[in-house]
Amino acid sequence: MTMTTVATTLFAIVELPYAYDALEPYISAETLHFHHDMHYAGYVAKLEELVEGTRYATMSLEDIVRESDGAIFNNASQAWNHVFYFEQLAHNPRHTPEGHLRRAIDQTFGSVDELRKRINTAATSLFGSGWVWLATDGDGRLYIVSKPNAGTPLTDGLTPLMCVDVWEHAYYIDYRNHRKQAVEELWRVLDWRVVEQRYEDAVY
Repeated sequence: MTMTTVATTLFAIVELPYAYDALEPYISAETLHFHHDMHYAGYVAKLEELVEGTRYATMSLEDIVRESDGAIFNNASQAWNHVFYFEQLAHNPRHTPEGHLRRAIDQTFGSVDELRKRINTAATSLFGSGWVWLATDGDGRLYIVSKPNAGTPLTDGLTPLMCVDVWEHAYYIDYRNHRKQAVEELWRVLDWRVVEQRYEDAVY
């Protein structure tokens, strides 16, 4: 099922849905300037260069991710992943899931706390750069998926619901080499309302 996120329809720079300092003190304005304006924007610019004159030039970003490989996949997926990541954060998030998603979490992992622990462990143990995802299949089953580099559950036939970016550019300004602390603090600005809506759109 197609996801309802701007990342599925726009092949362009997507602006942050909040001010650069909105996530402080957990994610600084300086980090967001580098993360969004340089790293994410760099992937988009490189992708535009790579797809010019190819069949991918008229595709949505999500379709490019699903159908490409090599450098085109890497840049398309990184562009998509970053928009998805930025959209899940908020300066006034709801800190707990509710409804169908909460029931699925409790059924699969036992509790929200246990889900957090497992994602934290996956994110801190992933070697090198990459992403850790909470994803669902079409039947509403939940999975924690670790992917190196630009990897995404989209290529596994799953729908991403939330993610942790463990590339160093996502946290090094604020936390230096303390990835574990960066991952733990991310939960403070994760908006479960966004994650719930993604789950509803994917399953119901």
